Amino acid sequence: MPHQGLIPERIIVRGAARGSALLHLTGETTYSAEREDFANRAAQTVGDMVATIPGVTVLQGNGPRDSVVSVRGSGARQSYGLKNLQITEDGFPMTQPDGTARADLIDPHAYEGVDVFQGPASTLYGNYAINGAINFRTRNGADIHGLELGSDFGSFGLFNNYMTIGAGNKRYDFMLFGSDVRGKGFTANSQYDTSTENMRLRVNLTSSDRLILKFVNNVTDTSLPLRLSLNQFRSNPYQNGCANAASVAAGCASVNLLVNGAYGVRQTMTPQQAGLGRFDRRTIVGLRWEHDFDPRTTWHTQFTYDQRHVDQPTSTTAFVGPFNSYNVQTDLTNRGRIGKTPLTSFVGASFDYMDYGYRVYNLTPQGGATRGALNSTSYGHQWNIGIRFQEDWQFSPLWHAVIGLGGTQSDIGAIETLYNRSANSTTLQNITANRRFFNLAPEASLVYTPTKDWTLHTRVGTAYATPGYSSFFVTPQGTYGNNTQLKSETSLGFDLGAEWHPSPSINIQATGFYEFYRNELVSQSAGVNTPAGSYTFNAPASEHRGIELAATWQPLRASLPGARLKLSYTYDNQIYTKYTETLSNSTIARNFSRKGNLIPGVMPHFLDARVLYDQPDGWLQGLGGFAEMTWRSSFYLDNANILKAPSYALLNLEVHYDPPERLGWVHRLHSYFEVQNVTNQVYAAGATDISDTLLSTGQQAGRSILANETGSIYAGSPRAFFGGVRLKF
Repeated sequence: MPHQGLIPERIIVRGAARGSALLHLTGETTYSAEREDFANRAAQTVGDMVATIPGVTVLQGNGPRDSVVSVRGSGARQSYGLKNLQITEDGFPMTQPDGTARADLIDPHAYEGVDVFQGPASTLYGNYAINGAINFRTRNGADIHGLELGSDFGSFGLFNNYMTIGAGNKRYDFMLFGSDVRGKGFTANSQYDTSTENMRLRVNLTSSDRLILKFVNNVTDTSLPLRLSLNQFRSNPYQNGCANAASVAAGCASVNLLVNGAYGVRQTMTPQQAGLGRFDRRTIVGLRWEHDFDPRTTWHTQFTYDQRHVDQPTSTTAFVGPFNSYNVQTDLTNRGRIGKTPLTSFVGASFDYMDYGYRVYNLTPQGGATRGALNSTSYGHQWNIGIRFQEDWQFSPLWHAVIGLGGTQSDIGAIETLYNRSANSTTLQNITANRRFFNLAPEASLVYTPTKDWTLHTRVGTAYATPGYSSFFVTPQGTYGNNTQLKSETSLGFDLGAEWHPSPSINIQATGFYEFYRNELVSQSAGVNTPAGSYTFNAPASEHRGIELAATWQPLRASLPGARLKLSYTYDNQIYTKYTETLSNSTIARNFSRKGNLIPGVMPHFLDARVLYDQPDGWLQGLGGFAEMTWRSSFYLDNANILKAPSYALLNLEVHYDPPERLGWVHRLHSYFEVQNVTNQVYAAGATDISDTLLSTGQQAGRSILANETGSIYAGSPRAFFGGVRLKF
């Protein structure tokens, strides 16, 4: 029995007895966020779900919910999506075979929580799990038990109307979620409308057989501003007065479009005039069969179909095409014994395949993203076939030992056709990429629990990621062409961590990591007026090292039980240990060693601290709120470590009310109000890496020149006010 006036301890049971080892990784550094961490606020993107998880950073991608999520800095150098991670939802894959996952699908209102497995994770997750995996957990229908209707509204024309239906018993569990989010955006040409449907149905066919059906659909229709140079960001972060190229204000970004859509003279256009945007659809359908051979042995087999169709006039060109993916997974988990000691054995196999065919058109100055001549086409496939096993032996009540091995054969076959046009002729150039990769990933970990207050773990893990098809066809100049020499990147990582909860009011989790990379795949922007924008190269050797810390504390558990402090901090130091970059101009080329330089795009320090309070009893029961401070340090944008994105600190305030049951029907109404960026800071919410350049003198360009290189920065939101209500029936 809890003491009178204290908040009862919340115990979460996740049914590990039947769960796959893919969702319950022993020995790997794991941090989680639960619904209580993000449900009582204006949770618009995945960034709001993972804000309290150390080691995870979120940058703004290309669109309202296209968050660039990075674990330990691994994906921070991308301009969109979730890279170098394997993403699952309720155990179904959300990452396509080319390593692409996007956060457009994620409306936080649909989820119960998220688990982040940090560090090299290819042993169990295969290709692209170079720095971990993330599993999103949707809400259980039995917990919803009815109908919930909700609306969020606020600054910059935000409206999110959503609905959740849930029901369940011992035979089935059903959850259906739908939302429509629209807004004007705080930057010129960033208005959007995105709709999402998410469904999960579990049916217990017999006492030993279960079927799980999963469906996700998202349609994104968003206008898109251009990424800015540092100088443009400083002078005009929200692109005010930039609608007409003939009379723009200072600091406006623009694109230069071919007047005839094929060759020759170009005309300067603003994003509004050109009609830049993204008009994409993503549909995922999955079915899993779970069979218990006996109480200790469970077999999972699932099939997932994933179609991504893109129409993206994002710069001087429009990228259009379908990407069809198929994924089959099967695994067996046995919870047996060696003598009297528990042994959990896992073995699995997977095969995924993607075929694609995209076309790139030049944009014309006619407006409305009007397509001109065909710039290039690419058709191809990628498949990955893998097997993996893991043994988790609890050889004493205090010790777990884990070993595992996974391997993946990957095949990429693609051909790109370039159309080179002039007034007299059109010539075609074909570039072929036929690459096959084989990678192995062993791992071992040791978990020691000397007392109920301490858990210690150490781990050595490995991972790999093959180049994506698109990176083979973009040159360092940002044009479509031959870049087929790319290699797989691999990593070897060491973790040492501890979790300590000396009392019910204190919990501390800390991890140190040191990871060695070979042929790290790094992307850089070549500018907004290049057809492809970003290109990829291999850095031969690099090292990532850092510290992650998460802590919660109830300082006055007896006298003020509703008060809590929550802290998450990460130190992330990443350097090149072997990399020589070649810079060239029209007359000369020079080599520059980047050994010892910080890898651009990675924030060395980031901190999230919250002071929370929820009134546990009395006539104000259910009233709560928090004050949050988020700090991000400055970080370099280029390999020469010349130009930095500025640091920033944000203050957010929130208050919410969940009426107690004694108030009758009023108990069904939840409401909140939030102020984000209270001090109205101007900050860079997204900043991709830029290329260093070589002057005619043979010297690297300095800060004053790099600060004018476009294609990097998106500004974050100014001060914003949001409110919301949710009614349960």
